[in-house]
Amino acid sequence: MNLKKNEAEKPLPRRSRLHEILIALIKQQKDLELMDDNVQIFENPINNSEKHDPSKIVERNQRIIKKYQSLVRSAIALDALLESEDYNISDGRIS
Repeated sequence: MNLKKNEAEKPLPRRSRLHEILIALIKQQKDLELMDDNVQIFENPINNSEKHDPSKIVERNQRIIKKYQSLVRSAIALDALLESEDYNISDGRIS
């Protein structure tokens, strides 16, 4: 990630900055799941009917969406903090 603010280089537009920050946050996640509309098997189901329970699929997808929303809100907050100060982000370091 290379976000710089100085007179020699124009800063990235806000949307691009947000995109870069969000990608960096996503890369830091170790257990980030993807949504699935047809999850067949859940880990350690109590019984066989739970394997194909649509409510479990909906609950899982809602949990995943909340995680992504949290990452987006974090990216927006970080961008606002960087915007309020002179910033230079390169190689994952803020200075």
